[in-house]
Amino acid sequence: MKITQLITAGITGLTLLIAGCTKEPINQLSAEESRIYTSSYDSTIHFSDYKTFSIADSVTVIDNSGNAKTLTASDAAYIDAVKKYMIQRGYVQVANDQTPDIGININRIYQTATGLVDYTDYYGNYGGYFDPYYWGYGGYGYYVPYNYGIYQITEGLVSIDMFDLKNAATKGKINLMWNGLARGTGIFNSSNADAGVQTLFSQSPYLTTVQ
Repeated sequence: MKITQLITAGITGLTLLIAGCTKEPINQLSAEESRIYTSSYDSTIHFSDYKTFSIADSVTVIDNSGNAKTLTASDAAYIDAVKKYMIQRGYVQVANDQTPDIGININRIYQTATGLVDYTDYYGNYGGYFDPYYWGYGGYGYYVPYNYGIYQITEGLVSIDMFDLKNAATKGKINLMWNGLARGTGIFNSSNADAGVQTLFSQSPYLTTVQ
């Protein structure tokens, strides 16, 4: 299996935004600019050989504690958008008991990470922060009564997975043939689902068939 990946983002680079007393103002990204869309596919597959698809009627929520099925307005919007663009590409939707060529799952994934900030590094070298001269205390140094601060970040993303059901019986396994990921501000807003899925499909011109 050969995997090919494409990424679309609202910005050309990554910017670290640190709240507080930075020397230079940094313009914060808009919600749209923060969204990143990544698609990957098995380049050994001829997508035109596949004619039908079925999509799960709910979304799996995966987090550090496990997973569960759900169907929010946002979930339904993603399901509808995937159906729409699959049909536009020539695929026919069938029920999951009608032997579809492609099976599609949509997941909401939440990953929580905990880390440490070393204040001695930031304030010891000043870094991007104002040095003591700014406050009129030249020659003084910063004193931080604690060395580390603990932070916790939860990142959410939407994952759309397409599986090869057509060849599952002959190969004895269900291969992932295409994956689309969306992350950033507002991806769980139902009004952004269609545009997000459209972006992923725009990255994937090979994802098409003729009946």
